[in-house]
Amino acid sequence: MPVTRNVVTGSGYQSQRPATGTTRRRPIKTALGLAAGGLLIAAGAFAMVAPDRSVAPTQRIVSDALTLQLPVTGPLYAHEHPYDYRVETRIESGDTVATILSRLGVREEGFMAFISSDPITRKAAHRLVPGRTVAAALDSEGQMKWIRYYHTPSSQSGGQYQTEFLQISKLDDRSFVAEEVAEQTESQMHLAAGIINSSLFGATDAADVPDAITLQMAEILGGRIDFLRDIRRGDEFRVLYETRTFEGRPAGAGRVLAVQFINNGTLLEGMWFAPDGERGGYYDSEGRSIQAAFLRNPIQFTRISSNFGMRQHPIHRRWRVHNGVDFAAPTGTPIRASGDGVVEFVGTRGGFGKLIVLRHANNIKTLYAHQSRFARGLKRGDRVAQGDVIGYVGMTGWATGPHLHYEFHISGKPVDPMGVKMPEAVVLDKQQKEVFLAQASPWRDQLKRIAQLEATEPNVSVAAR
Repeated sequence: MPVTRNVVTGSGYQSQRPATGTTRRRPIKTALGLAAGGLLIAAGAFAMVAPDRSVAPTQRIVSDALTLQLPVTGPLYAHEHPYDYRVETRIESGDTVATILSRLGVREEGFMAFISSDPITRKAAHRLVPGRTVAAALDSEGQMKWIRYYHTPSSQSGGQYQTEFLQISKLDDRSFVAEEVAEQTESQMHLAAGIINSSLFGATDAADVPDAITLQMAEILGGRIDFLRDIRRGDEFRVLYETRTFEGRPAGAGRVLAVQFINNGTLLEGMWFAPDGERGGYYDSEGRSIQAAFLRNPIQFTRISSNFGMRQHPIHRRWRVHNGVDFAAPTGTPIRASGDGVVEFVGTRGGFGKLIVLRHANNIKTLYAHQSRFARGLKRGDRVAQGDVIGYVGMTGWATGPHLHYEFHISGKPVDPMGVKMPEAVVLDKQQKEVFLAQASPWRDQLKRIAQLEATEPNVSVAAR
C-alpha cells in the first residue's frame, strides 16, 4: 500500500503525491512525506486563535522515500473486455448524451435508440452530473467495446469503499447490454502533521489533508476535547489516513487509521480497529475504546441554540421545561443517528413536526424533531448504526428557524444529552486486544517517527501559521 509523507520547514510546504497509473498491474512507487502549512478557516467552524506575525524562518525541505512492491492483481473485474485504446471526457454543464458521444468518437448504429429504451440508461441520461467522467473503450477500427459513466466515484457499502458506474457493452451480435457495476477502490495511506496557530482546519488545509479527514479527526476525539472551545495555539496533530483511487482517478477520502492530538500538553490518540464480526471503532494505545455508545452531537460542527432545562418558549412566550437540546443549522444539514438502534417512529407528530424516534439498548430512546425530510427509504423497524444519516435539518412543527431538537430518554425520563455519562461503545476482550495492539503498533511507529523528526529538527515548522 503506497504511503506519502510530507515535511515542511518554515512557512512553506511541498506536497509529494504518489504517481498513479491507469492499471493495477504495475508496481507502485511512492514517497513517504509529511505535508504541512496553515490557513485560516472562514465563519468560525472551529475556535480561532490570533495569527503569529513573527518573521517566518528560512524554508528547508526534509523528505525520505520508501518503495513498496505490491502484488500483481487480476483483471479489473471478471467481465472485462479486451480493447485497443480508451478515450475519456468530463461532463460539462449543458451536455447531452449526444454531445458526450461525439467527443468520445462513439458512433454506433442503434446506440441512441438503446439508451432511450433501456430503463437503466434512460434514467442515467437524465442525471448527467457536470464534472463526472465518461470513458469508452474502442477497438483498432474505432468501434466501441464498452462505455462507462462514473456517476458515483466514492460510496460505502458494508464498510467497503467503492466506485459505482454504469457500463454499456456491445455484444458479438452488435446488440447492447447495460449494467450497474460497483467495484472496490484502491487505498493509499498518507501521513500528515501540523501545529495549530490559527485553527484545526487552517492547519489541515495547509497540510493538504482532505476536509473529510479533518471532520473524522474531530469526531474521533470529540468525546475527549471540545474542538469549538478547547484548542490552543501550539496544539499539534498527527494523522495517518487513507485516500481512495479507482483506475488512477481520485475516489474520495477513506478512513482515519490513527490520529494523535496534543492539546495543552496532553496527548490524545485514537487508532482504528474492527474486531471480527463487529463494527469497527477507535481505541487508545492500551486498547480502551475512546468512543461512547452515543454521539453527543447528532450534527457535525454546529452551535447549541437552546439548552436542556427551563426556558421561555419562542412561540408560546411562556416558561416551560425544554426536554432536549436545540442545534442551530441550515436547512438540509444531515442529521446522524447518535447511537445504534431501531427506528420506532418516523413521521409527523404535532409541534415536533417531522420526527424520528430511535430505540436503543438499555431502555434508551433518542428523538430528532423539526426535520425537513427523512433519509430515503427509512421506515419503522429499520436498524441504524451510529453516525448513519437518518434525516435533514428543517423547521417543521413549532419552530422559528431551522434547527434540530434532540432529546435523550433513559427509562422514559428525559436527561441532558450534553451532561449524561455515556458508556463505552465496545470493550475488547483479551484476544481482541492482542490483535489490536499488533495492528496498531506500526501505525504508532509512523506517528512516533514524525514526533522524533520534529524533536531532532528544531527548525522544522509543520503547518504552523
